[in-house]
Amino acid sequence: MLTFITLLRERYQAVLKANSPNNKNYQQIIEQLTLTEAFFRKGKFLNVLPLQIAIIGPTQAGKSSLTNVFLQSRSAGVSPLAGYTIHPQGFCHSVELEIGNNLAAYFAPFIQIEPEKLNKNSYSCYTLTLTENLSEHLPTSIFWDTPDFDSIDSRDYREGVLKTIALADVIILAVSKEKYADQTVWNTLKLIEPLRQPTLICVNKLSEDSETIILESLKEKWRDYRRDNFPEVIPFFYKQTRLPEIPISQQHVLFELTKKVHREKHQRREQKLLQTHWQEWTQPLRDEHEIYQAWQTLVDSVIKQVLNDYERNYLNHPRHYETFQQAIAGLLLLLEIPSVAKIMMTARTILLYPFKELRRLFSRKHLAATSHEMNVLTQLINHALTDIQHQLLDKNMLLLWRELNEQLRQNRNEILKEFHVVAENYHQNFQQDVESAARGLYAKLEELPLVLNALRATRITTDAAVIALTLYTGGIGLSDLVIAPAMLMLTNLLTESAIGSYMKKVEEDLKIKQLESVKVQIFEQLRQRLYDLPKHIKTETHFAISSEQFAAIEANKAEKQHGLRLL
Repeated sequence: MLTFITLLRERYQAVLKANSPNNKNYQQIIEQLTLTEAFFRKGKFLNVLPLQIAIIGPTQAGKSSLTNVFLQSRSAGVSPLAGYTIHPQGFCHSVELEIGNNLAAYFAPFIQIEPEKLNKNSYSCYTLTLTENLSEHLPTSIFWDTPDFDSIDSRDYREGVLKTIALADVIILAVSKEKYADQTVWNTLKLIEPLRQPTLICVNKLSEDSETIILESLKEKWRDYRRDNFPEVIPFFYKQTRLPEIPISQQHVLFELTKKVHREKHQRREQKLLQTHWQEWTQPLRDEHEIYQAWQTLVDSVIKQVLNDYERNYLNHPRHYETFQQAIAGLLLLLEIPSVAKIMMTARTILLYPFKELRRLFSRKHLAATSHEMNVLTQLINHALTDIQHQLLDKNMLLLWRELNEQLRQNRNEILKEFHVVAENYHQNFQQDVESAARGLYAKLEELPLVLNALRATRITTDAAVIALTLYTGGIGLSDLVIAPAMLMLTNLLTESAIGSYMKKVEEDLKIKQLESVKVQIFEQLRQRLYDLPKHIKTETHFAISSEQFAAIEANKAEKQHGLRLL
């Protein structure tokens, strides 16, 4: 799941950058995913990490000053300038610095550097230092001072803030009387609610007369944005010349909060995060998959219509269907014709060869080039691609449909070239079925010697044999064969003979095989070629996560949730 969350965050960032850099909804989702990714990563290090406490808050709330109050030192840098702290800064309180090896794996690709080497132009780093002394306010832990989350520049270093929040076992929210009601404060508290971190609120820079009003307002705000109990609040009154002080009654409040830390519930909270946001996060993926499904439905519909047109305009057309006539021509080459004139004696030797041997002499490319079937198929494929493009024009309101249309436009010539190669291969391969039909007819005639001898005795047979030979040696085309009077008369003669019903069956079987061959060898390949068009769209503009990959993730998510319910 962690890998998928990382992938999803990266895809949101790419799509946001390419399509809509000011899309606030996507920016919010990226923050949610960043937090979730970090929280899932934390789960891998729970057994080796000490207690983590993080102080968070808006600009000029006094976070660094309050950090020094809890540390009872001057470790955190303090400045009156807003946004002075822009890197997470960890202070090891009774914790060895060697723990930083595990934190490095957690924070990656952020790197740990020395505080004095911090660069305001490089945000992907953090510091980790030993505290100067032991504080009576802190349990053994790493205490984190964090950047603000509400300044204009905070988007640049927001990832570091979210990583630190996700790492924390205890959260200290630092606000001032001027900032406590800011929307960014409550949006952040709403964002981190599923983490169920024990929380302490520190209201800084209070005056004596404002304490009651602000505390009541805080409670109301909390009820509006959170469903858990309102946390304990420490008021810090404004001190111009020195650090504020923790009231004596609350000096051990963090020790009490650590008792509410339940790391054993971490996995359950991971699932809570997913449950809270999953539908919103994945809705754009679902929208994409619906478009891909609609695209495939469109392709299926057009190909189905093309196959219907192929049946109507070729297979069932009384004048244009030439394949069976070609089988009749093959039959003639299997017949021995004693009455052929001397002028045809040279050709007679060829005619007496078994049909299998004659295939070497047949020009199949010639048959394909002169075939009305190939003309019909070419017209149909062009019509199909044009039809799809016209239908895509009606869907151009959405970017993904526009890009599909552009891909089809760019790939059209290549698709047509591929089609011609596939169609010619089909046509040449199908000649085996034509030859098989011819041999079947000849075998049937052999069972009826009277009919066979009658055919051999007719002038029609002789004339048709000449036409058949001319066809296979490239002298005429298939379309000429269909309308040749001798072939028409011969076909009628066979149809009215004792094998007439058998001929109809052979013709129907041939049509069924031909339709299936065209469907599988040509249009199934075209279907797959069109199905694959979305794979060529630039991934910067869409999420590019397949429906199969997403289905596997959802199944894994459901399985884990079911396991937790059983527990």
